[in-house]
Amino acid sequence: MNKISLVETPLAFVTGATGLLGNNLVRALLTEGFRVRALVRSSEKAKRQFDDLSIEIVTGDILDIDGFAPALEGVDVIFHTAAYFRDSYVGGNHWPKLHAANVLGTRALLERAHAAGVRRFVRASSIAVLRGKRGEVVDETMLRNERDADDYYRSKILSDREVLSFLDRHRDFWATMVLPGWMHGPGDMGPTSAGQIILDVARGKVPGVPPGSASLVDARDVAEAMILANRQGRRGERYLAAGRHFSMADLMPLIGRALGVQVPTRRLPLALLYVIAAVSEAQARLAGKPVLFSWAMARAILTENERSRFSTAKSKTELGLTFRPVEDTLRDEITWFRSQGWLPDKAL
Repeated sequence: MNKISLVETPLAFVTGATGLLGNNLVRALLTEGFRVRALVRSSEKAKRQFDDLSIEIVTGDILDIDGFAPALEGVDVIFHTAAYFRDSYVGGNHWPKLHAANVLGTRALLERAHAAGVRRFVRASSIAVLRGKRGEVVDETMLRNERDADDYYRSKILSDREVLSFLDRHRDFWATMVLPGWMHGPGDMGPTSAGQIILDVARGKVPGVPPGSASLVDARDVAEAMILANRQGRRGERYLAAGRHFSMADLMPLIGRALGVQVPTRRLPLALLYVIAAVSEAQARLAGKPVLFSWAMARAILTENERSRFSTAKSKTELGLTFRPVEDTLRDEITWFRSQGWLPDKAL
């Protein structure tokens, strides 16, 4: 006689589900055997992103937790990827929006989740909460001082503190944090600034090699890190999923090869980036559209240059996390853009 399993398939609630990380996480969770309840702001965008998947869609906004709080009932674990971030800048002061979404939104989500009986929470934090000296390998213990943080970075620092403070007050609650680097990969419907640079290189809109460096990671690897953190991470710990360090001079030829185009070799001076950012912000204000290269982003390139080497030791040892080759990430990202008609079979 066959035994009937009394263990129900776990239900995961994913915020920011249509984003680059969120949609890859949804797919990875389904592969791992989870049921998925996905929070989205746009049902139309969710249909385009998830039309081939069997998931439950919840339309709502992290700025209004009460609007979707009933959907937290019965959830086994929340994966919180939603955030207001730098790509949405249109110039000026964005602290009120950053604080409302990233800090107060996280606080309210934790409170409503606990009230609904949820006891597990995995948060997508950021390498922004860490900082080391130039050229130094940064690990999870090297926390950034708020005085060295712009508004976006500060919002991530404070939202991490919300998680840790909640854990201090609720001993029956479990949470951990995963810290992604500069995410690339398929499914970038935004697109994010990462995806936009691929499109711009393909269209010949990048006049030279930008200064700076980045830690590039596949969004699918970050999604895997979040699942592993839920499975075997430790309560209240941070786990880096930053990927691999690149200077932009090293990365641009890799993008060019993946696209099959020639990329410029002339290096752009930092001063020119500020000019480009100022013009971009002015154009965005006139058009009423988000700016894809802001003054804040130019300033971050200067301050964070050669501070993008992050340790993989803890995530490898405790989670067993591995990272795919960047060439695979770029290839799959470009293939996805072409499947959406955003790039021709051969770049322009």
